[in-house]
Amino acid sequence: MKNKIVIASGNPGKLREIRRILDPLGFNVVPQSDFAVPECPEPHVTFIENCLAKARHASLHTGLPALADDSGICVDALNGAPGVYSARYAGEPRSDQRNNEKLISALDNEANRRAHYYCVIVLVRHPDDPQPLIAEGSWHGEIIDTPRGENGFGYDPYFFLPEFGKTGAELDPDHKNAISHRGQALDILVNKLRGLAG
Repeated sequence: MKNKIVIASGNPGKLREIRRILDPLGFNVVPQSDFAVPECPEPHVTFIENCLAKARHASLHTGLPALADDSGICVDALNGAPGVYSARYAGEPRSDQRNNEKLISALDNEANRRAHYYCVIVLVRHPDDPQPLIAEGSWHGEIIDTPRGENGFGYDPYFFLPEFGKTGAELDPDHKNAISHRGQALDILVNKLRGLAG
């Protein structure tokens, strides 16, 4: 395993969170934009299928091990929507503000506000890796109507965590990384990676 890993994402929030966790392990985490990797189609209806496609695509174009994350928010009252379409829920061009506005509108007069973030992370050593490393995590909360907090990204300002009395965007970044869906998945991945570093 080379210590350089390409991240199959251009999302700066995701890159920050992933780097914060993998850098201390000695991995040189670089975004796929450094290699001008074209955007990978995400035609699948499941997180895992899209994630595998993105990881293999990035590895194919860079010749490096590649890590992909596919994540989104799943709202109970909306039968799991936005789900895999979370980043483009309100269409293109992608906009956190418009996505959030559409979500709040869809939940108008809905009493059940339960939701969870879900994340799956895949790491392939090469494009045809038959045994990709796979990790997943879930983070449960509820959707509120009024945004709170300046940290985080995506739906975080509307994602309320009753046990903390805060939204995802009100948490300290280190605290969020320790408990979030991505943090959980990365923690599992880190345990799988420890023996591969060096």
